[in-house]
Amino acid sequence: MDIEAKYRMASLYVGDLHADVTEDLLFKKFSAAGPVLSIRICRDVVTRRSLGYAYVNFLQLADAQKALDTMNFDMMKGRSIRLMWSQRDAHLRKSGVGNVFIKNLDKSIDNKTLHEHFSAFGKILSSKVMSDDQGSKGYGFVHFQNQSAADRAIEEMNGKLFKDCRVFVGRFKSRKDREAELRSKASSAFTNVYIKNFGDHMDDERLKEVFSKYGNTLSVKVMTDSSGKSKGFGFVSFDSHEAAKKAVEEMNGKAINGQPIFVGRAQKKGERQAELKQMFEQMKKERIRGRQGVKLYIKNLDDTIDDEKLRKEFSSFGSISRVKASGMPTHHRY
Repeated sequence: MDIEAKYRMASLYVGDLHADVTEDLLFKKFSAAGPVLSIRICRDVVTRRSLGYAYVNFLQLADAQKALDTMNFDMMKGRSIRLMWSQRDAHLRKSGVGNVFIKNLDKSIDNKTLHEHFSAFGKILSSKVMSDDQGSKGYGFVHFQNQSAADRAIEEMNGKLFKDCRVFVGRFKSRKDREAELRSKASSAFTNVYIKNFGDHMDDERLKEVFSKYGNTLSVKVMTDSSGKSKGFGFVSFDSHEAAKKAVEEMNGKAINGQPIFVGRAQKKGERQAELKQMFEQMKKERIRGRQGVKLYIKNLDDTIDDEKLRKEFSSFGSISRVKASGMPTHHRY
């Protein structure tokens, strides 16, 4: 093992730091565990304010382990710090292997309590209860060193009481995976239909009359303003997926009140947001590609051609951001 790899192994991530914690304070604290090579608090590039986390590099791996075992969740500047091994490999962090998601946590559960309770199932790389200014958000994550420990935690804790709350414990899923799963589930068995563009001369009874021929409707609702006037869109809930699917296939694009209406699967807020996010990201990529422009290489230029002449000749084809005429020395020409 080379020296650089050894130091990486002896590196700890220190999270949940108070903004006033300095490198000097961290050095004094962690030096008690053993010789410290370096400490870096990550800061905003503009304001230089602490981002709330740091990296501590020890000379010896054993000293880093000692700090992790004895200093995790210690208080600094009124906050409980959170330690874990520094994992610089983003693929391993995001792979989901050994990562467990817990929700419906009692508000009294903090990082230390979560860590202590789940450490019974195996070695923990990191654990965190998500929180805001009001305290715990009621969910968190535990990342085990291996998947078998995560599986044991899921099997034994899912649906069990933890501080008088029945918790859900399951495999961690990335936002991308959750959004894809939501879209797949919703599109494969939807029963709620969204209708728009039918104008303001529509009420619940008429909308029901139009769509009830496709199947039994559980509810029909035209959305209205404060005066009771139709906003031009509404929802129909069928008792079967088949009826909803048939309504979408046959009614989408048909004319009501002289204008074509849109009929499609009703989407939940999270699904709509995911779809919009994907669309905006695609548009952003296309704009970036459009701004990158195209470079054109021209050879066999005469020595009399300079930048201005070259720009003049090619400006008729489009906007030019940069032009450079670089003649090849005579003795290099063939």
